[in-house]
Amino acid sequence: MKTRYSFGGDEHIFVECDEEMSLEAFFKSLSITTAVKEAQIKGVTEICPANASFQIKFNPDVISPDDMLRELKSIEASAASGESSIKTRIIEIPVYYNDPWTHETLMRFRERHQDPSSTDIEYTARINNLDGVDGFIKAHSGAPWFVSMVGFVAGLPFLYQMVDRSRQIQSPKYLRPRTDTPRLTVGHGGCFGCIYSVRGAGGYQMFGITPMPIYDPNQTIKYLRDFMCLFKPGDIVKWKPIGRDEYDATVADVDQGKFAPTIREVPFSLTEFQADMDGYNTKLMGALK
Repeated sequence: MKTRYSFGGDEHIFVECDEEMSLEAFFKSLSITTAVKEAQIKGVTEICPANASFQIKFNPDVISPDDMLRELKSIEASAASGESSIKTRIIEIPVYYNDPWTHETLMRFRERHQDPSSTDIEYTARINNLDGVDGFIKAHSGAPWFVSMVGFVAGLPFLYQMVDRSRQIQSPKYLRPRTDTPRLTVGHGGCFGCIYSVRGAGGYQMFGITPMPIYDPNQTIKYLRDFMCLFKPGDIVKWKPIGRDEYDATVADVDQGKFAPTIREVPFSLTEFQADMDGYNTKLMGALK
């Protein structure tokens, strides 16, 4: 698909890199928005990257919409010839699958689900031809996930599984949204995973919960004092299955200011990843050891 540009009133340009999500479309969006930031175009007030698109907000009194459009098209041409590689981070996120809190919630809203007779993990395992709950956890946690977007609610990451499309976990949202979702629920809708940064309404399937806060507007949590949101687009997530004892111990460590997330700086090459996905993922996850 050719990049599609459209104006949003007098102050925004929306740029669609592709009609469907892919790592190629995400990298195109990321490379252009990074180049826009580095160009320091006078009049640009906000850059909002998304899964396969982005939006630029600008001051039309400083730069006209047509001039802004010309700048973006010029940057797109330059970015297209650049390398598909970034310096990023891989972050280990502990997950207590089938925890009691999301289980209580999903049972409370069972009439809104496609299959009221099973849990969200059981349903998703079945429609993805996985071997029950254990097979699902192995598939979900066995490969890393890209953070393709942060938003919708503050600090919430959208996560794209880094495997061949035929192996990606797919699961629809609830038939009707819930009015409640526990904070730090690990969820899934369509091809995207997420972590609910705050408690609230939601429609994604619920698989578990992490004891590791990812958003702190008060910035009292030790590892969120520099910035209230943990994630940024381009980060890579590795899920780590844990049990109740480790969950409780981690919650206590967070409360006491003793918990430090496992984060490593890593390079990522889209070209090398596409040449050997499983081998490249193994190398990425090995950086956490």
